[in-house]
Amino acid sequence: MRRAVCPGSFDPITNGHLDIIARASKLYDVVHVAVMINQSKKGLFTVEERIALIREVTGDYGNVVVESHHGLLVDFCKERDIPAIVKGLRAVSDFDYELQMAQMNNGLSGVETLFVPTNPTYSFLSSSLVKEVAAWGGDVSHLLPEPVHRALVERLGPKG
Repeated sequence: MRRAVCPGSFDPITNGHLDIIARASKLYDVVHVAVMINQSKKGLFTVEERIALIREVTGDYGNVVVESHHGLLVDFCKERDIPAIVKGLRAVSDFDYELQMAQMNNGLSGVETLFVPTNPTYSFLSSSLVKEVAAWGGDVSHLLPEPVHRALVERLGPKG
């Protein structure tokens, strides 16, 4: 059974994230989406809300498992016998950081990281940018799956 993990905070999940998860789900028998918990960050959505939204928008794939994890990603991988991490790269600046993480993860546990170039349509997209634009009343509906956009608008109120 070929297994991989797509990690992130997913606050909220964007079409860019979903594109990477969808592509990974075609390459692997099981794709774990790990909602990583960072206690120092205050998310817009709770971890439970993020998990529910991701499950809703990936439900049709049939081979995606969504869980949260607090701690090192390599520990998540060890506990589930996952040999590969799939990460999307938007730009060279992503590569610089992600290469360091990949080398550290491999050194700690032997887990491999596969980099997938982001669809050019989403090369600028980040959850932080989406939240900022939505908070100022900008239309981000084309950047998010519909259920996620609905939840974001509800969370931010009339402006979002």
